[in-house]
Amino acid sequence: MTVTAPFTTATADRSLQGRVALVTGGTRGIGAAISRALARGGATVAAAYAGNTRRARDFLDQCHAEFGTGSELVSAHQADAGSATDCRRLVADVVDRHGRIDVLVNNAGITIDRTVARMTDDDWQQVLDVNLSGPFHLAQAALGHMVEQGSGRIVMISSVIGETGNIGQANYAAAKSGLFGLTKTLAREAAFQLAKTGRQDAYGPGITVNAVTPGFIATDMLEHIPAKVLDRIVGQIPLGRLGRPEEVARLVRFLAEDASAYITGQVWGVNGGLDM
Repeated sequence: MTVTAPFTTATADRSLQGRVALVTGGTRGIGAAISRALARGGATVAAAYAGNTRRARDFLDQCHAEFGTGSELVSAHQADAGSATDCRRLVADVVDRHGRIDVLVNNAGITIDRTVARMTDDDWQQVLDVNLSGPFHLAQAALGHMVEQGSGRIVMISSVIGETGNIGQANYAAAKSGLFGLTKTLAREAAFQLAKTGRQDAYGPGITVNAVTPGFIATDMLEHIPAKVLDRIVGQIPLGRLGRPEEVARLVRFLAEDASAYITGQVWGVNGGLDM
């Protein structure tokens, strides 16, 4: 299912003008902030969501309110990030609709929290399917188009939990940590494949792959955490507060721009110093 909202941006900075971006989990929380940040830069944004059509429509209504109407489009596309078939279809739909794909942000993620002793096979597999296999399948499908174009940006949204681990989140931590290896390998392969085409401009945008590791960000994913536990977590953060989705989105937007052309295979923390 695809629903669409037109928009124009009022900002003077159009550094992503003419680019097409796909953001998974792009209609809520950090993903919605990323979608809007890329749109403000002039990108056409395809925001993917798992199944909550009402939330997707609310997101598009927010785009109407912020950007007004015009010739450019923000669209919302339903897809299961845990399905290889759906991942490939999603990338194909974006390319068919817009003729290209310049930016892929693998943000979709789920949690099923249990201690290792209580974790079922399904608990383990579902989280790995969405949080690790999904980004692989999406990147695999998008990379060919980027090599053909001669440029592209892939950004993996990992987590500080992938660096530190966390009780009850063995599946989530393993998947988010796995994105580090996937990021670095894809960064090497993307550069290698582009060089083989002979179309690589030494100082051009090229194809880069990077990871961003948010810490504890004020989104609805934290709603299930008891207040006392959340207070204890905040007390461990050197900056003494939760992060904001927009703070993650600003970094993702920078990594999507041509200005980041000499940055690839890197892991960027946005966590208030939690991992120090």
